[in-house]
Amino acid sequence: MKFYSALILGFVFSYLTNAQSIKNFTKDGQQITRFDELGNAIDAHDGEITFFNGTYHLYGTSYDCGFEWNNKDAPFCGFKSYSSKDMVTWKDDGFLFDAQTDLWQSRCDGKTYGCFRPHVVYNEKSKKYVLWINVYDNVSGFRVFLASDPTGPFVEVKQPEIVVNSDKPAAELNNGDHDLFVDDDGICYLAITDWRTNGTIAIEQLTDDYLSGTGKVTTMITAGRTEAPALFKRKGIYYLTYSDPNCGYCSATGTSYKTAKSPLGPWSEGKKISDDSCGGQPSFVSTMKINSETIYLYGSDLWNNAAKNEALANFYWAPLTFAEDGSISPMHCIKSFSMNSKEKTIPDNQSSQRQEYKALCDIGGKIQRSQTFTASTSGVLKSFSLTTLKSGYPTNDLNLVFYESQNGKIGSDSPLASFAIPQESLGWSAKEIIVNPNIKVSKGKQYILVLKSETNKGCYGFAYNNSELNSDEIESISIDKGENFVREKNGKLKYHMLIK
Repeated sequence: MKFYSALILGFVFSYLTNAQSIKNFTKDGQQITRFDELGNAIDAHDGEITFFNGTYHLYGTSYDCGFEWNNKDAPFCGFKSYSSKDMVTWKDDGFLFDAQTDLWQSRCDGKTYGCFRPHVVYNEKSKKYVLWINVYDNVSGFRVFLASDPTGPFVEVKQPEIVVNSDKPAAELNNGDHDLFVDDDGICYLAITDWRTNGTIAIEQLTDDYLSGTGKVTTMITAGRTEAPALFKRKGIYYLTYSDPNCGYCSATGTSYKTAKSPLGPWSEGKKISDDSCGGQPSFVSTMKINSETIYLYGSDLWNNAAKNEALANFYWAPLTFAEDGSISPMHCIKSFSMNSKEKTIPDNQSSQRQEYKALCDIGGKIQRSQTFTASTSGVLKSFSLTTLKSGYPTNDLNLVFYESQNGKIGSDSPLASFAIPQESLGWSAKEIIVNPNIKVSKGKQYILVLKSETNKGCYGFAYNNSELNSDEIESISIDKGENFVREKNGKLKYHMLIK
């Protein structure tokens, strides 16, 4: 059996290069889409990364099923988790609990305000992992779950009671984005966005089991128009970061912080450390003790231009740095970093040689795309894998058509193979699909794949690499239904194939 891969998936190299080099942007500053070990885009947003028992766990809201905020017909997808030993190679651990039931759809689908922000902590006394999520169907604005494993399954317990807005009606905009923080003495605190006071931040101490509030609370920590709090402790000082200003699904909101000697304050005046959160909105700060070093990992969601479905949103992750007086240094949006190195920024020429990709959606109607590939051996093209997605409810299927190629163009009117990929079979998050062309190919000969659709609504997408092409790789776009294809200088589709 012989394998040929024109664009080898990034995860193949994760153990062959510096596996601790974690990249946020390409060398020219472009965002990248992170993929799991199976080649599918990571679909977990507005959550956090935690570090339990030597493993990183990423939690977040899924958008792959087509959830759209404030779209009454959109389903709720649920909450997903991923795990990794190096923050580079991620395993999809599935959903934290089954959210496809009628109950959870009624709580969280597009007819509601939605459900967001999964946060997980470990309770040393109960030996349980505790999950809080933000909901809008009850008074508190939260629901709580327990599990014996950080990946779940999580089981819902009695809904929590907290002081903040406890006298307000249910199913309203009471409390929003939150964070959980476990102090050195095992006491857990809940940081809350209070929507009833125009987005101020409050902190309430939780009960010993972390399942409800105690009534010990500090309110109005910020003056308003803030959200997404993250609470942590460093060298005896407590820090609270937050989105400043608040702006749901917005790109490039600021990050500010305050300090205190106690989680319940009093809190200092705010200081801004970033005007744009590296192109996103702040999401979390996680304390991680790795070897002999403690790292305060900052994360922001790089939202997709305020789209109601955020399946194409990316991430920014990097450790915070501190001055000698304990103040957080202004953020510099680094392209890559290492979790094991005291020097967090990795020069571009020393970072991982894996190919980085970004997901894009524009195929449909008059727009088509093509990609050439050259057979490294003679045989039968048994399988061809392509990373694709949908957005905006396409009305027609996605078509993949294979041809012989001449100088990067279609060499014959007769296709070698064609496939119609039903729109209902594709998700909104970029995933690999596999077709079986079963066509004979010859070593050194060039072939071409055309992606097109007759849809007059929405689009189909793909993952592409913005690096310089090899001489035998030509990616082109047509804006006139395939009459003319124009070669794009830097860009190639993410695919791989098997010739046997």
